[in-house]
Parts: sequence; structure tokens; C-alpha cells
Amino acid sequence: MKKYYIYFSRKLSLQPGTAHEIHDVLCANAAANLGYSTVLIYPHESSSDANLLNLISPFNPKPPSEEFKEFYNSQDKLEVALLPKPWFIDKGGKLTSFNTLLSKYYFPIHIRPHTQIVHTRDWNFVKTAVKQGVPTVYERHYYQEKPFEPEIVHSPFFQIAITQSEIIRESLIQHGMPPEKVVWLDNGFDRSFLARQPEEAESWRKELLANERQHLAVYSGALHRFKGIDDLIDAARELPQVQFALTGGTESQVSHYQQIIDNRNINNVKLLGWILPRSRLVSVLQAADVLVHPHCSGDAANFTNPVKFFQYMASGTPIVVTEIPPLMRFKESPMIAAWCQPDNPTSLAQCIENVLNTYPRRIEGYPESIEFARQFSWENRIEKIMSYVDESMRPENINRQN
Repeated sequence: MKKYYIYFSRKLSLQPGTAHEIHDVLCANAAANLGYSTVLIYPHESSSDANLLNLISPFNPKPPSEEFKEFYNSQDKLEVALLPKPWFIDKGGKLTSFNTLLSKYYFPIHIRPHTQIVHTRDWNFVKTAVKQGVPTVYERHYYQEKPFEPEIVHSPFFQIAITQSEIIRESLIQHGMPPEKVVWLDNGFDRSFLARQPEEAESWRKELLANERQHLAVYSGALHRFKGIDDLIDAARELPQVQFALTGGTESQVSHYQQIIDNRNINNVKLLGWILPRSRLVSVLQAADVLVHPHCSGDAANFTNPVKFFQYMASGTPIVVTEIPPLMRFKESPMIAAWCQPDNPTSLAQCIENVLNTYPRRIEGYPESIEFARQFSWENRIEKIMSYVDESMRPENINRQN
């Protein structure tokens, strides 16, 4: 019987604005790339009565759809399994909740026999796996609000909790997590960002540069105010000679900021929305003269560990970075970057201008940034996580057997 590295996600959708969903997919994808037989499991949101038949045999790993791979930029080794969620689930009471279906039926009967290890952000799934005697890796990216169940976190099957910052690690410890069982690790980037795409990058430059502008500044990520988007737009107004392109955001976010841009009569900012297939984002970042990482100060800035920061780095393009606590340790790194104050559009604009004057665009990227970035691939992150798992409980790696 084939056994798997199981990554469980509470929800996956093919909709923009899904940072945690992207994290789940790319973690599972990296495990598969490393040679672990990996299945990404998530509920199949459907009200169709037809899926009642699938309740008899709900665990059926298969390759993801082409639409899935284009949206998440996953590779061929990853498999997915969609757990049926009939229309009556979560419609009334604990007995018909998805948690009950998962913990009492799906996992112990259908998933457990095929499982080597579990990796998830879902605490209820953690409890289910540990109680069934399965080695488990837990990810927690936000402050903990409730005490952890001692019988779970002290179980030998609860191997490690992963956070993204020291402040969140301390939060978990304060709520009962054994200090030796929690570490923080940076997020990562998909290795495809290391592949040079000069022709595609040049195509983006021809498409985006207009009105005789020669410099392109790119932002990639969610379009939230706390991410510094308003500051970025204000900075763009101070640099009319620079073309700005912003990727990402939901339709409503793009519409909101397009209205702001129009109202302010700013003509050097283009909103590109969600880039599909997602692999095209690689060439967008390589097309830029400078990549911009704005962020407002405040609580959200104290524990963020943004994926785009590592994607930027891997592209080899010079970066303008806002000085927020989690990123300050990179200030002395060899990557090509300049740093500016948060909540200050003028400082951001001056920093962008300084980078453009100091670091001319290189088609091949700046090797200092690229080489430094290699340690932050999703695959390296999974290998670090597995190093915290007891050797006797690590899943089999097909690559190392061959």
C-alpha cells in the first residue's frame, strides 16, 4: 500500500487574494519536488448530491487540473485529493460538521492507512492525526489565542510547530507549546523564479513602458492598505518619469485602486490584476528595473514574512524595501536593495529614484541577490522542517532510494 506525505488545507480556491492557500500549495509542491510522495488534501466545496457516492471511497489522489497548476504554478509531481463535502455538511450541529466527518470517518478509515506524516495549518486536523498516532507538523502564522491541549503538544507524534517570526513563536510558547517544539522559519519562493526569461521579460517591458518612460517599477502582492499600496501610489505621483505596474489583488481591490488612480489623475500606474498562468510572474519581476516592497507600520508589520520578498530576491532585480521589523535582519545581506521609512511616500519615492540611479538593470539579474536567495526556496524550507522530525518518523524519500 502506497503511503504519502499528507498536506491538509482547510480551503483552496482558484481566486486571487489567497496568500495562505498559496502557502499550502507551494509547501506541498516542494515536498513532492524533493521526492516525497505527496498528496494535498482539501474539501471539495460542492452542493451536488452526486458526491454522496464518493463518500464510500473518498480518498483518491490524482494529478491536479491544468487550471489548478496554472493558478498556483505547481509542478507535475504533486497529487491532490478532494474530500467530498455533501450539501448537508455544516448545515446544523456538531454531528454534521465537516470536522466530525473528517475526524471520525475520512481520516481514521480512509486517509490514515495511506499516511506517513501530516503537515497542516489546521489545528483540528493536527489533533485528529496525533490521536491516531501519526507524526505531525503544525504551521501557525498568527498570534495564538487559546491554550494548547497538553495531551496533543506533549505527544511524541506532535513533532514540531512552525511559525514565521519570533513574536509568533513566543505567542505559541505562552499558550502552552513546549519551547523545544516550536521554531520559526522564513517563507520561500518557487525554484522557477531562478530561471532566466529574457525574451518574456523584454515583452513585458514593451507592453508596459509608455510615453517614452524608460524605467519600470513593479509591485507584486495583495492590494491592501496596510501593505503600503496607498503610499506606493503617492510615491508614483512624485516620479512621473517612472512607469509603475502592480500585479495581484482581487477584482474589487483592483477596482478600488483604479478609482483612486483615476481620481488623482495619475497616469503612470498600471494595475495588472492576477497574472495567469502564474508562471508568467517570473518574467514580470525580471522585466522591472526595480521591485518595490512597501508596507505600513503597525501590528501587521511586526510578524509578516512576505513571500514576494523572497520572489523579488530570487529574480535578481534591485529591491526597495520598507524598514519593518521582520525584514531588518536582511539589511546587512549581500542582496541588491535600498531601504526606506514606512508610512512615508516621499522616502519611498526617493529610495526608488536612488536605486534607479545606482543599479542599472541587468538582463541576467544581480548574482549577489540570486545566490543569496537560493537558501530560501520552498524545497529548502521543507528540508529544514524535516530536520526537526525524528528520523524514525520521517517519510520515505523516493529520490534518496534511487
